[in-house]
Amino acid sequence: MQADLQDLEALLEIQKIDLDTIQATKKRVELPQRIEVMRLRKKRGEIQGKLDQVHELQKKADAEMTIVEDEDRSLAEKQERAQQLIDASGSDYRKVESHSREMAGVMKRRETLAEKRVEVQAQLDKIKGVRDQLEGAIAASEAKEASLRAAFEGEDSALAEQIRANTARRDELMASIAPELARTYKKTAEKTGGVAIGKLDGETCGVCRTHIEGGHLISLRAQAPIGTCPVCKRLLVIE
Repeated sequence: MQADLQDLEALLEIQKIDLDTIQATKKRVELPQRIEVMRLRKKRGEIQGKLDQVHELQKKADAEMTIVEDEDRSLAEKQERAQQLIDASGSDYRKVESHSREMAGVMKRRETLAEKRVEVQAQLDKIKGVRDQLEGAIAASEAKEASLRAAFEGEDSALAEQIRANTARRDELMASIAPELARTYKKTAEKTGGVAIGKLDGETCGVCRTHIEGGHLISLRAQAPIGTCPVCKRLLVIE
Protein backbone atom coordinates (compact mmCIF):
# COMPACT_ATOMS: atom_id res chain seq x y z
CA MET A 1 0.00 0.00 0.00
CA GLN A 2 1.48 3.35 -1.03
CA ALA A 3 2.34 5.49 1.99
CA ASP A 4 5.19 7.65 3.25
CA LEU A 5 6.37 8.67 6.72
CA GLN A 6 4.01 11.65 6.84
CA ASP A 7 1.08 9.39 5.96
CA LEU A 8 2.01 7.03 8.80
CA GLU A 9 2.31 9.88 11.30
CA ALA A 10 -1.06 11.25 10.14
CA LEU A 11 -2.74 7.85 10.48
CA LEU A 12 -1.42 7.34 13.99
CA GLU A 13 -2.61 10.80 15.00
CA ILE A 14 -6.02 10.16 13.39
CA GLN A 15 -6.35 6.94 15.38
CA LYS A 16 -5.41 8.77 18.59
CA ILE A 17 -8.05 11.39 17.78
CA ASP A 18 -10.67 8.72 16.99
CA LEU A 19 -10.07 6.89 20.27
CA ASP A 20 -10.17 10.17 22.18
CA THR A 21 -13.45 11.08 20.46
CA ILE A 22 -14.96 7.67 21.21
CA GLN A 23 -14.03 8.07 24.88
CA ALA A 24 -15.37 11.64 25.04
CA THR A 25 -18.63 10.63 23.34
CA LYS A 26 -19.06 7.70 25.72
CA LYS A 27 -18.37 9.98 28.67
CA ARG A 28 -21.01 12.44 27.46
CA VAL A 29 -23.61 9.69 27.14
CA GLU A 30 -22.73 8.21 30.52
CA LEU A 31 -22.65 11.44 32.53
CA PRO A 32 -24.63 10.47 35.65
CA GLN A 33 -26.65 13.67 35.53
CA ARG A 34 -27.63 13.00 31.91
CA ILE A 35 -28.75 9.47 32.79
CA GLU A 36 -30.83 10.87 35.65
CA VAL A 37 -32.34 13.48 33.32
CA MET A 38 -33.39 10.70 30.92
CA ARG A 39 -34.92 8.80 33.84
CA LEU A 40 -36.80 11.91 34.98
CA ARG A 41 -38.13 12.55 31.48
CA LYS A 42 -39.36 8.99 31.13
CA LYS A 43 -41.07 9.16 34.52
CA ARG A 44 -42.52 12.57 33.67
CA GLY A 45 -43.98 11.13 30.49
CA GLU A 46 -45.73 8.45 32.54
CA ILE A 47 -47.07 11.07 34.95
CA GLN A 48 -48.26 13.23 32.04
CA GLY A 49 -50.14 10.24 30.67
CA LYS A 50 -51.97 9.88 34.00
CA LEU A 51 -52.60 13.63 34.09
CA ASP A 52 -54.16 13.49 30.62
CA GLN A 53 -56.52 10.80 31.89
CA VAL A 54 -57.40 12.96 34.91
CA HIS A 55 -58.12 15.92 32.61
CA GLU A 56 -60.53 13.74 30.65
CA LEU A 57 -62.29 12.71 33.86
CA GLN A 58 -62.51 16.36 34.88
CA LYS A 59 -64.04 17.31 31.52
CA LYS A 60 -66.72 14.66 31.97
CA ALA A 61 -67.41 15.71 35.56
CA ASP A 62 -67.55 19.41 34.57
CA ALA A 63 -69.97 18.56 31.77
CA GLU A 64 -72.13 16.57 34.19
CA MET A 65 -72.11 19.46 36.68
CA THR A 66 -73.12 21.88 33.92
CA ILE A 67 -76.09 19.66 33.00
CA VAL A 68 -77.18 19.47 36.67
CA GLU A 69 -76.86 23.23 37.19
CA ASP A 70 -78.64 24.10 33.96
CA GLU A 71 -81.55 21.80 34.82
CA ASP A 72 -81.74 23.16 38.37
CA ARG A 73 -81.71 26.74 37.06
CA SER A 74 -84.57 25.89 34.70
CA LEU A 75 -86.51 24.21 37.52
CA ALA A 76 -85.93 27.18 39.81
CA GLU A 77 -87.54 29.41 37.20
CA LYS A 78 -90.40 26.93 36.84
CA GLN A 79 -90.83 26.81 40.62
CA GLU A 80 -90.96 30.59 40.78
CA ARG A 81 -93.61 30.72 38.05
CA ALA A 82 -95.66 28.06 39.85
CA GLN A 83 -95.52 30.10 43.05
CA GLN A 84 -96.64 33.18 41.20
CA LEU A 85 -99.59 31.25 39.74
CA ILE A 86 -100.52 29.96 43.19
CA ASP A 87 -100.43 33.49 44.56
CA ALA A 88 -102.59 34.68 41.67
CA SER A 89 -105.15 31.87 42.08
CA GLY A 90 -106.69 33.42 45.12
CA SER A 91 -109.53 31.19 46.43
CA ASP A 92 -109.59 28.97 43.37
CA TYR A 93 -108.55 25.83 45.21
CA ARG A 94 -108.41 23.71 42.08
CA LYS A 95 -105.81 25.96 40.52
CA VAL A 96 -103.95 26.21 43.81
CA GLU A 97 -103.92 22.42 44.13
CA SER A 98 -102.80 21.93 40.51
CA HIS A 99 -99.96 24.42 40.75
CA SER A 100 -98.99 23.08 44.19
CA ARG A 101 -98.66 19.56 42.77
CA GLU A 102 -96.51 20.97 39.97
CA MET A 103 -94.36 22.82 42.50
CA ALA A 104 -94.00 19.70 44.65
CA GLY A 105 -92.77 17.74 41.63
CA VAL A 106 -90.30 20.50 40.78
CA MET A 107 -89.04 20.69 44.37
CA LYS A 108 -88.59 16.91 44.55
CA ARG A 109 -86.57 16.94 41.33
CA ARG A 110 -84.47 19.84 42.65
CA GLU A 111 -83.74 17.84 45.82
CA THR A 112 -82.52 14.96 43.63
CA LEU A 113 -80.40 17.40 41.64
CA ALA A 114 -78.99 18.85 44.88
CA GLU A 115 -77.86 15.37 45.92
CA LYS A 116 -76.39 14.84 42.44
CA ARG A 117 -74.56 18.18 42.67
CA VAL A 118 -73.01 17.14 45.97
CA GLU A 119 -71.96 13.82 44.44
CA VAL A 120 -70.42 15.42 41.35
CA GLN A 121 -68.71 18.12 43.42
CA ALA A 122 -67.14 15.44 45.61
CA GLN A 123 -65.90 13.76 42.44
CA LEU A 124 -64.51 17.06 41.17
CA ASP A 125 -62.77 17.71 44.49
CA LYS A 126 -61.18 14.27 44.33
CA ILE A 127 -60.09 14.82 40.73
CA LYS A 128 -58.63 18.22 41.64
CA GLY A 129 -56.62 16.62 44.45
CA VAL A 130 -55.16 14.02 42.10
CA ARG A 131 -54.57 16.64 39.40
CA ASP A 132 -52.77 18.96 41.81
CA GLN A 133 -50.63 16.05 43.00
CA LEU A 134 -49.67 15.05 39.46
CA GLU A 135 -49.01 18.63 38.36
CA GLY A 136 -46.87 19.10 41.46
CA ALA A 137 -44.89 15.97 40.61
CA ILE A 138 -44.29 17.24 37.07
CA ALA A 139 -43.20 20.67 38.34
CA ALA A 140 -40.82 19.07 40.85
CA SER A 141 -39.40 16.83 38.13
CA GLU A 142 -38.83 19.80 35.81
CA ALA A 143 -37.13 21.74 38.59
CA LYS A 144 -34.87 18.79 39.39
CA GLU A 145 -33.99 18.39 35.71
CA ALA A 146 -33.08 22.07 35.47
CA SER A 147 -30.81 21.68 38.48
CA LEU A 148 -29.17 18.56 37.03
CA ARG A 149 -28.67 20.20 33.64
CA ALA A 150 -26.99 23.17 35.29
CA ALA A 151 -24.71 20.76 37.15
CA PHE A 152 -23.43 18.92 34.08
CA GLU A 153 -23.81 21.61 31.42
CA GLY A 154 -20.24 22.83 31.80
CA GLU A 155 -18.69 19.38 31.60
CA ASP A 156 -20.95 18.39 28.72
CA SER A 157 -20.08 21.56 26.79
CA ALA A 158 -16.36 20.96 27.33
CA LEU A 159 -16.68 17.42 25.99
CA ALA A 160 -18.73 18.62 23.02
CA GLU A 161 -16.08 21.24 22.22
CA GLN A 162 -13.37 18.59 22.50
CA ILE A 163 -15.25 16.42 19.99
CA ARG A 164 -15.70 19.38 17.60
CA ALA A 165 -11.99 20.20 17.77
CA ASN A 166 -11.11 16.53 17.22
CA THR A 167 -13.37 16.37 14.18
CA ALA A 168 -11.82 19.48 12.63
CA ARG A 169 -8.26 18.20 13.16
CA ARG A 170 -9.23 14.72 11.89
CA ASP A 171 -10.72 16.17 8.70
CA GLU A 172 -7.52 18.14 8.16
CA LEU A 173 -5.35 15.06 8.59
CA MET A 174 -7.56 12.84 6.42
CA ALA A 175 -7.28 15.39 3.61
CA SER A 176 -3.50 15.19 3.82
CA ILE A 177 -3.22 11.47 3.04
CA ALA A 178 -3.87 9.49 -0.12
CA PRO A 179 -7.61 8.91 -0.72
CA GLU A 180 -7.17 5.14 -1.03
CA LEU A 181 -5.29 5.00 2.28
CA ALA A 182 -7.96 7.20 3.91
CA ARG A 183 -10.74 4.88 2.67
CA THR A 184 -8.88 1.80 3.87
CA TYR A 185 -8.33 3.32 7.31
CA LYS A 186 -11.99 4.39 7.60
CA LYS A 187 -13.28 0.94 6.61
CA THR A 188 -10.89 -0.81 9.02
CA ALA A 189 -11.71 1.58 11.89
CA GLU A 190 -15.43 0.90 11.47
CA LYS A 191 -14.81 -2.85 11.77
CA THR A 192 -12.36 -2.66 14.69
CA GLY A 193 -13.98 -0.18 17.06
CA GLY A 194 -11.51 2.60 16.25
CA VAL A 195 -8.25 0.65 16.68
CA ALA A 196 -7.46 0.35 13.00
CA ILE A 197 -3.68 0.66 12.99
CA GLY A 198 -0.80 -0.76 14.95
CA LYS A 199 2.86 -1.67 14.47
CA LEU A 200 4.57 -4.88 13.50
CA ASP A 201 6.48 -5.88 16.63
CA GLY A 202 9.12 -8.25 15.34
CA GLU A 203 7.03 -11.15 14.10
CA THR A 204 3.91 -10.17 16.08
CA CYS A 205 0.93 -7.92 15.35
CA GLY A 206 1.15 -5.10 17.85
CA VAL A 207 -2.63 -5.05 18.27
CA CYS A 208 -3.98 -8.60 18.26
CA ARG A 209 -0.59 -10.01 19.44
CA THR A 210 -0.77 -12.88 16.94
CA HIS A 211 2.56 -14.36 15.88
CA ILE A 212 2.91 -14.10 12.11
CA GLU A 213 4.90 -16.91 10.54
CA GLY A 214 6.61 -17.88 7.32
CA GLY A 215 5.26 -16.67 4.06
CA HIS A 216 2.72 -14.37 5.71
CA LEU A 217 5.50 -12.48 7.44
CA ILE A 218 7.57 -12.22 4.26
CA SER A 219 4.52 -10.99 2.34
CA LEU A 220 3.69 -8.50 5.10
CA ARG A 221 7.19 -7.03 5.19
CA ALA A 222 7.11 -6.69 1.44
CA GLN A 223 4.17 -4.27 1.89
CA ALA A 224 6.33 -1.84 3.90
CA PRO A 225 5.95 0.82 5.11
CA ILE A 226 2.36 -0.23 5.84
CA GLY A 227 0.61 -3.56 5.45
CA THR A 228 -2.34 -5.55 6.73
CA CYS A 229 -2.32 -8.09 9.56
CA PRO A 230 -3.37 -11.44 8.03
CA VAL A 231 -5.32 -12.30 11.22
CA CYS A 232 -7.12 -9.19 12.53
CA LYS A 233 -6.96 -7.28 9.22
CA ARG A 234 -5.72 -4.11 10.90
CA LEU A 235 -3.20 -1.83 9.23
CA LEU A 236 0.34 -2.40 10.49
CA VAL A 237 3.22 0.05 10.37
CA ILE A 238 6.28 -1.87 9.22
CA GLU A 239 9.55 -0.24 10.18
